[in-house]
Amino acid sequence: MSLTDNLRRPGADPGSENDPRSALEQQESPLDAYSRVVVHVAETVSPSVASLRVGRNSSRGGEGAGSAVVITPDGFLVTSAHVVDGAQRGTAVFTDGRELSLEVIGTDPLSDLAVTRVRGDELSAATLGDADTLRVGQLVVAIGNPLGLGGTVTAGVVSALGRSLPTRTTSATRIVENVVQTDAALNPGNSGGALVDSNGRVVGINTAVAGVGLGLAVPINDITRRIIGALMTEGRFRRAYLGIAGDYRALPPRLVERLGRDAGIGVAEVMERSPAERAGLRAKDVILEVDGRPVTSAGDLQRLMFGDAIGRTADLLVVRDDDVIHIEATPAELVD
Repeated sequence: MSLTDNLRRPGADPGSENDPRSALEQQESPLDAYSRVVVHVAETVSPSVASLRVGRNSSRGGEGAGSAVVITPDGFLVTSAHVVDGAQRGTAVFTDGRELSLEVIGTDPLSDLAVTRVRGDELSAATLGDADTLRVGQLVVAIGNPLGLGGTVTAGVVSALGRSLPTRTTSATRIVENVVQTDAALNPGNSGGALVDSNGRVVGINTAVAGVGLGLAVPINDITRRIIGALMTEGRFRRAYLGIAGDYRALPPRLVERLGRDAGIGVAEVMERSPAERAGLRAKDVILEVDGRPVTSAGDLQRLMFGDAIGRTADLLVVRDDDVIHIEATPAELVD
């Protein structure tokens, strides 16, 4: 006979008010389960999130603040590029009280990502996840240092996926694709902090407060991992560009039947003096393939525009009116 059976009063039915198990089961409410997840994530990841204080150079002036996430035990941290813009050094403050000097290793304003490094031992490195596996409605936890309040934890859900975030430098504009939208409360100072899934994996770097209950995070995925890796090793990320503005374009039924595919990238605009203009691309063209790889969105094209594409001629399969043509284009380096 079990301990629970011993405690049950004679004649008490399971689930009745006289059943001692009912009180225990009532403690296992959905709210308690939710709380346990958030508490576990906070305890796991908070030691990996630092508060940053950085000094601006003379052209920017003042002091900047934000958050950063430890990604290696030997001191590499990822943050938002705008947090360390104009800075070379600063201080990282951790939840265990340590204050460590940091150096800005590399920034990429066009993804709003940056890598810094501190000199310290046995840092708690966060586990990076994959934002491409997220689903709308999924629980996420934001950890950062809003308004200078270290170790702040807020929770919410993935409100939307596939959002776009425009980023700019003095001479270039780019769209960060597949930005994660969340209703987890974000405030100034959260930028550079972690957006974490229920398994304690960092799936985004919080970047912007777009409104009340509307926060945005740069996703952690294959593209951003490559960017972070390049910033760690080279201090910069080289990317190619063609010089078009466009996105998903459905093909008319007659072309779907003829080509066996239903969409491509519709060219809305061709930038002046760009590789696309030199190659002869035109507005209203639809790009179906780049070097034999199907493309249907700006994100598909951006995934092919890494450093190794610079100066290498690519074959574009293009629909122009009702004709299917090949155009050779040579991407150039996108520079500030």
